[in-house]
Amino acid sequence: MVPDRYTHGHHESVLRSHQWRTAKNSAAFVLAHLRADDTLLDVGCGPGTVTLDLANWVTTGDVVGVDLSPDVVDVARGAKDASNRTNVRFEVGDVYDLAFADDSFDVVYAHQVLQHLSDPVGALGEMRRVLRPGGLVAVRESDYGGFTWAPDDPRLDRWMSIYQALTVINHADANAGRHLSAWVRRAGFATPEVSTSNWTFYRPEDRAWWGQLWADRVRHSEFARQSVAAGLTNPAELDGVAEAFLAWARDVDGFFNLVHSEVLARK
Repeated sequence: MVPDRYTHGHHESVLRSHQWRTAKNSAAFVLAHLRADDTLLDVGCGPGTVTLDLANWVTTGDVVGVDLSPDVVDVARGAKDASNRTNVRFEVGDVYDLAFADDSFDVVYAHQVLQHLSDPVGALGEMRRVLRPGGLVAVRESDYGGFTWAPDDPRLDRWMSIYQALTVINHADANAGRHLSAWVRRAGFATPEVSTSNWTFYRPEDRAWWGQLWADRVRHSEFARQSVAAGLTNPAELDGVAEAFLAWARDVDGFFNLVHSEVLARK
């Protein structure tokens, strides 16, 4: 298997985005299914904001977050130490080789993880292994090909084409959302339940946050470094893309919509 390479990396601008995430904006589709005494695993937990928030629903069970990056796990542990959560822990872990026994968890959750993997079905199979019989997998993936924005700007169109090309080079899938239910079936789950939801940025404060976030990412994150190294673009063009995001943010009619697919399935 080709080693995975994370298209975004862990630049501050990426963590800024991940730390904005909560259970309500990133895991609403599973909340009604959680029980207070569940054991829950968050795969690819990043800085841990969603993991810690899920403990508002899983109040007496154990909540575990794993991520491949030791540095990011340290960030999550710091957030845990600053919280009052005693039933949450964070560990360095590999989605393809989870360090847990078979049938360990009632719920396994993963958000925007599979789109970055060269073998998403294999990862889902490993999630299934650590689920107890009757346990629930809950996965959510964005679909870059379904993103929409206004006003039109050819520089943002170019950003999308660079991103799509880079994920192909990285053996990942920017359009993971549309394939999610098929991947879940191929991993051995029989009856996936599928839904969709969006993140929409329109209010002035939301535009300012999202536009600056992506301006920083296209200049400084691993996306920038990898796309230049791959010969897909150059720093001058990426500067233009960054300026396009900032111009979009200033536009009173600026609109950006990210679509997600969500799948729930029982073992």
